[in-house]
Amino acid sequence: MYTEKVLEHFFQPKNVGRIENADGVGTVGDPSCGDYLRLSIKVEQERIADIRFEVYGCPAAIATSSIFTEMVKGKRLEEALNVSDVDIVEFLGGLPDPKIHCSNLGALALRRAIEDYQLRRVPQGMH
Repeated sequence: MYTEKVLEHFFQPKNVGRIENADGVGTVGDPSCGDYLRLSIKVEQERIADIRFEVYGCPAAIATSSIFTEMVKGKRLEEALNVSDVDIVEFLGGLPDPKIHCSNLGALALRRAIEDYQLRRVPQGMH
């Protein structure tokens, strides 16, 4: 059902946790009824210097979140935003059809975290 790479990232996920004083935070989903992902990012020179995730969901949600953080860490913000759900599924060697939606979580949460980062940089009273 799951590829070896999916199982590897499920059993030993990378970048788990929360960044204190994060530069941006993005969430997706609803923990009361299904998959939920919270990403926190540290940005240095417009690059993702660090990224951590907390997820509530199935093995595919955990694995895709883990691999997504690995794929975008160190990238410039605009490059990171170009990592798609298709890229994640391909990197993992596929996902069962009912679990494909899990690959969308990371990209959506990252978009929100970067928006949060950009809003925090706007001087007070300017937005």
